[in-house]
Amino acid sequence: MTLSYSDIAARGLERIGALSDGVFAIAMTLIVLEIRIPDPGPVHSEGELLTALLSLAPRIVTYALSFLTLGIFWSGQQTQLNHFARGNRDLAWIHLAFLALVALMPFSTSLLAEFITFRLALVLYWANIFLLGVLIYASWAYARRAGLVKDDTPADVDRAIKRRILIAQALYGFGAALCLVSTYWSIAFIVLVQLNFAIGPRIRFLSGV
Repeated sequence: MTLSYSDIAARGLERIGALSDGVFAIAMTLIVLEIRIPDPGPVHSEGELLTALLSLAPRIVTYALSFLTLGIFWSGQQTQLNHFARGNRDLAWIHLAFLALVALMPFSTSLLAEFITFRLALVLYWANIFLLGVLIYASWAYARRAGLVKDDTPADVDRAIKRRILIAQALYGFGAALCLVSTYWSIAFIVLVQLNFAIGPRIRFLSGV
C-alpha cells in the first residue's frame, strides 16, 4: 500500500510544542506593550504623576487578565501534548488554528483596554477566549477519536480535560453576560475565574475545575 503525504506529515509533537512556546511568548510580551509610560508633558508634580498612573488602570487590568488567560491556555495545551503518543497532519492544523487565535490576543486585549466600557469590545474579547476553548477541546476530541492519545492514559484524564474546558467556557460565558450590567463586572468575574484556575485552591467545589 502506497502512503500519501498526509499519512506521514506532521507526526512529531515536539515541533508543535516548540512553535506553541514561541507564539505564546510573543503574545505575552506584546500585551504588556499596551502599558505605556505616561506623557511627561502634563506631569509637573507627584500628584499629577499619580493621576497619570491611575489612568493606566484599565490597561494594567486587561494585561493581567490576558496574561492569565494565555498562561491557562498554554498549560492546557501542554497537558494535552503530554498525553499524546504522536501527531498527524490534522492535529497539527488544529493547533495552528489554535495558535492563530493566541496571536490575536494582543489585539483583543488592546481593543478592550481602549474601549473598556463598551460591551462590543468585551464580547469580542470573550469570543477570542471562546474560540480558543473550542479549538483546544477539538484537539483533545480529535486525538481521542484518531487514536493519538497514549494507550496507558486513564479514562479519568479524558473526563478531567473535558470537564475543565466545558466548565471554564461556561464560566467565561457567564462572565461575558455580566456586561449587560457592567463591563467592569464582567472583567472582575473573569479575572476571579482565571485566578481560580491559576492558583488551584483547595476548596472542595472549586478544586475539581
